[in-house]
Amino acid sequence: MARKNIDLSKISEEDLLNVKVCDLPIKIEDTWISNCIRHLYKELNNKGIVFKPVCYLADEWLAPDNEPVIGIPFFLVHPVLSKLERKMMFDVEGGTNQWCMKLLRHETGHAINYAYKLYKRKKWQKVFGKFSTEYEDTYRFRPYSKNFVIHLEDYYAQHHPDEDFAETFSVWLTPGLDWRKQYKGWGAFKKLKYVDELMGEIKNKEPVIRKGKKYWQAKTLRITLKNYYKKKKHSSAEYFPDFHDANLRRIFIVMGKRRKLPQAADIIKRYNKEIVKNVYSWTREKKYIINDLLKTIIDRCRSLKLRVQDSELIAILKISTYITTLVMNYRYTGKFRGKK
Repeated sequence: MARKNIDLSKISEEDLLNVKVCDLPIKIEDTWISNCIRHLYKELNNKGIVFKPVCYLADEWLAPDNEPVIGIPFFLVHPVLSKLERKMMFDVEGGTNQWCMKLLRHETGHAINYAYKLYKRKKWQKVFGKFSTEYEDTYRFRPYSKNFVIHLEDYYAQHHPDEDFAETFSVWLTPGLDWRKQYKGWGAFKKLKYVDELMGEIKNKEPVIRKGKKYWQAKTLRITLKNYYKKKKHSSAEYFPDFHDANLRRIFIVMGKRRKLPQAADIIKRYNKEIVKNVYSWTREKKYIINDLLKTIIDRCRSLKLRVQDSELIAILKISTYITTLVMNYRYTGKFRGKK
């Protein structure tokens, strides 16, 4: 199906899923995203930063490594594609003005880092760490640490020194945020002061690298939307409500006609403290992580109307084994499903 022949407002969902991303009739110009970009540039102007990162449509939010450009997800520039994204992924990353601006500031932090090669400075490495540190697919964070700013979800500043800088820059750039007051007494305060110092040094100065290569551009992606979401769902499987369903159905049974059997959710909830205590004793994982996981499983058991056909002892043994396996995967890979 040729790009010029597609009307996204009239095409059926079935036909849309068979369209290649590169054939979508989309652009940034004259969309709400273009307004967000203009607002970003205004924020940079107000700080005296002459560098304005070029933005383009990509398959996700990104600033390619060492490239001073920003990729914006293609599904944000058309309401039909945003609606499809929400249906497939249960959310639209950057789908509101506030969220979009947060992500734009974050990616701008990366782009400025690359454009001025700030990461090569010895003090930058002393404050944030080595830029050459290996990027892991997942990371384990300390939610109560005051050595990092809090900007994006999942304590993203703790992922990598480059992310730490980008998040610190985002807080520094955010209009109306008094970072000196909010982060007073935090270990992150010295990072914010250093970013303030750095931005003062590059104020009104042209970047070392003016242009960057654009990777994973939407206009070159020949994958269909159907396969795009198939891959995306696989990589994000554990964040979906039904992640545990298949395994829980192996442990318990669907209610059906056996209404007199006890509900799995009630039994797990009754032994909640004992399960958390025992899993912690063998894994040494933080109790709040185990407890949150247990709450998710209880909710899914209730939603699926699962019942217990074994004795309570066997049922608790099975669910405890399952949770221990998930937690051990998390400890070694950062994901509950382990490496696949």
